[in-house]
Amino acid sequence: MPQVKTKGENLMLKKRISVSQKRQITIPIEFYNSLGIEKEVECYVHNNAIVIRPVRESDGEFDEQILADLIAQGLSGQELLDKFKETRRQIRPAVEGLLDEARLAAKGKASSKSYDDIFASEAD
Repeated sequence: MPQVKTKGENLMLKKRISVSQKRQITIPIEFYNSLGIEKEVECYVHNNAIVIRPVRESDGEFDEQILADLIAQGLSGQELLDKFKETRRQIRPAVEGLLDEARLAAKGKASSKSYDDIFASEAD
């Protein structure tokens, strides 16, 4: 499989693959194995390219904060577990929404705030 140098001397695997009449492709085994693809991939268009990447479930980055908040709300037992699962499912869509807003702001298509707008003291 050809390797192509990209900016910063990183190597990129490159392979030409065919698209079936049903618009289906087969991910080359080398790509599949090197990325650790499991059951799902996500697909999006970025800079006029289709990007396909493995879906990674939350690694628990916010679990401690979620649990602390729910316990502070007085939840316990099954109610705590149910609310934890519900809250955890909301993290990915929330982060994706923030990223979408940031992309629009970077393109000047949405309002944005500067560092000083957010962190300036009220005495200024």
